[in-house]
Amino acid sequence: MSSALTGLFRHPIVQAPMAGGVSVPRLAAAVSEAGGLGFLAAGYKTADGLYQEIKQLRGLTGLPFGVNLFMPQPEYADPAAVEVYAHQLAGEATWYETELGDPDSGRDDGYDAKLAVLLDNPVPAASFHFGIPSSETLESLRRAGTFTLVTATTPEEALAVQYAGADAVIAQGVEAGGHQGTHRDLPEQDGSGLGLLSLVAQIRETVTIPIVAAGGIMRGSQIAAVLAAGASAAQLGTAFLATHESGAHDVHKQALTNPLYVRTELTRAFSGRPARGLVNRFLREHGPYAPAAYPEVHHLTSPLRKAAAKAKDAQGMALWAGQGHRMARELPAGQLVEILAAELDAARTALSGMGDLR
Repeated sequence: MSSALTGLFRHPIVQAPMAGGVSVPRLAAAVSEAGGLGFLAAGYKTADGLYQEIKQLRGLTGLPFGVNLFMPQPEYADPAAVEVYAHQLAGEATWYETELGDPDSGRDDGYDAKLAVLLDNPVPAASFHFGIPSSETLESLRRAGTFTLVTATTPEEALAVQYAGADAVIAQGVEAGGHQGTHRDLPEQDGSGLGLLSLVAQIRETVTIPIVAAGGIMRGSQIAAVLAAGASAAQLGTAFLATHESGAHDVHKQALTNPLYVRTELTRAFSGRPARGLVNRFLREHGPYAPAAYPEVHHLTSPLRKAAAKAKDAQGMALWAGQGHRMARELPAGQLVEILAAELDAARTALSGMGDLR
């Protein structure tokens, strides 16, 4: 099974699927063409929008790529808590001269329709966030020739991923930018996630399927570290966010290395689910009061985030970023893959030399 995964790329480098317009076809194509594994993000798109992006990507590369889907979320949000948060955000709406979004705009992100797209037009790889698809779904994708991966943030979740029949698990450490892919959203566990190296080592002793390590990885030496810990590949998001082909807003790209943003934090402020981003005004002011309500809060704040982006106001945007954001390099994505691969080779050579010394 590990060879089925490594057969998808020349270098053990996976470009993380970043929803919200970042993981565009030109980015995924550039990564795949350079020997990594590019990914499209189906999150927040329509099924037809996903189909068109897959079609466009296939026109840019004949090499393997992947598509990521968000799992539908159970209904457990407290409507009263969402309403209170909406009242708190009223001042933001006035400031940005927009209306708040409808928190009841939909819960499943068009999951069934997007899954049908992947079954009708099979892609080389498909990954899932916020939970585990049914065993029947995973088997259907496997029969279609698609390699399946599911995010896990604990060894217990990884075991459930293996039990369901996924081909590989994405071990997401707490350092990762964007949304934590926890299978259940439990507010009492906020901030208690495992660091990546510890998580990979524990998952390696728990499951037999291949592991893709994700969380704060920005250099080839870090890729070498997670491979040594038991992973078969590394998934990088923030590292590719700053590349030329990334669809991220220029303000977001610039913020990654702006000295004004010195740290990241897990917050529910923008979406109602824990996600790591650069600490800005919106996060500081609203993070402590945001309810556990995804995707209600996501829908609620969507017009605010769009208005802030239009105004080029980084203080009101969701600046998703991992803990290694200050190490971001503004390069063409293909060149970044080549540099990461060279750094990985150098790290492996150095480790081998240390072994000879002993």
